[in-house]
Amino acid sequence: MLAWRDLLDPEAGGSEVHAAKVAQAWAEAGLDVTMRTSSAAGHPAYSQRDGYRVIRKSGRYAVFPRAAVSGLIGRTGPRDGLVEVWNGMPFFSPLWARSPRVVILHHVHAEMWRMVIKPAALAKVGELIEFRLAPPVYRRSRLITLSDSSRDEIVEMLGMQCSRIDVVPPGVDERFSPGGVRSERPLVVAVGRLVPVKRFDRLVDVLLGLKAEHPDLEAVIVGEGYERAALEGQIEAAGAQGWLRLPGRLSDDDLLALYRRAWLLTSTSAREGWGMTITEAGACGTPAVVTDIAGHRDAIDHEVSGVLSHQVAKDLDVLLRDVDRRRTLGFGAQQRAGALRWEMTARRTLEALAGEALARRRKRPDTRERKTVA
Repeated sequence: MLAWRDLLDPEAGGSEVHAAKVAQAWAEAGLDVTMRTSSAAGHPAYSQRDGYRVIRKSGRYAVFPRAAVSGLIGRTGPRDGLVEVWNGMPFFSPLWARSPRVVILHHVHAEMWRMVIKPAALAKVGELIEFRLAPPVYRRSRLITLSDSSRDEIVEMLGMQCSRIDVVPPGVDERFSPGGVRSERPLVVAVGRLVPVKRFDRLVDVLLGLKAEHPDLEAVIVGEGYERAALEGQIEAAGAQGWLRLPGRLSDDDLLALYRRAWLLTSTSAREGWGMTITEAGACGTPAVVTDIAGHRDAIDHEVSGVLSHQVAKDLDVLLRDVDRRRTLGFGAQQRAGALRWEMTARRTLEALAGEALARRRKRPDTRERKTVA
């Protein structure tokens, strides 16, 4: 499996969780799995995790050509299949991988390039690769994405064939479940990497406005990323440190407790393949108010498990005032999340890879039969 970042990378997010969960499930089923990523500060180049091997080598961008060269010359040994996680920058596996393979593409990055990459000229290079260079290379590849809405964008924006795209939703860990007691005070939670595409600066403005209408409001934004300093400055300038917290990354137990205490989960993100925090919180009975974007549209059943919003501030305000509606949406969120399991995600991903292997075998000439006839 080829991925940009490792699960232990400080900026790891949903893509890394997804890859790790699939790798773990395959390893538990008896497959020999190796995950190849860029280096992660403070972690060794080689290690074992949850039954599979992890190789962390190369810098954040050098990992792409180095992984391709390693794969081409077989430095990591023989393989029966390859999974490439195309997370913005591709590894261009169709050009060098000879084994059966599938490509996991969570979503189109589009405007994310200009949000994240500086200078602008470098962002244009990313856009050129995503929209012009990569699509012809991957045209015949089997793609896996997380949601119908992301699939539709991949078809529309990248020109990929719909028939070559499998939609495989992510799972929800069984530890996410209802329990404990809701916060006595209104509590709004957001979880994600502190990077521009998540638009936490906008969320801070939304929360500052809500505070005027809900004096007891508390808010927590969980995660790490290079936007932390800017967000801390924004919160400090507003004098909101006492009620709006940035605790960084939380332990599994602390995150679970926070989901269970929260009144609402929210996201102002501009791009998501799914939004796994939505269904994690939903499994705990906590509904969400999130931007109406691809990915979110599949993680949420609008007005059943949460709200797809064009006015996040307004919809948060309405739900904070309506306990009965929150409870109804919370029940719907729990039902929605209950249908999602990592075992199914891993199985369907493996079925896609196995399907590619079978298709390749059917196309291969039967040399043994030719020899017999001769």
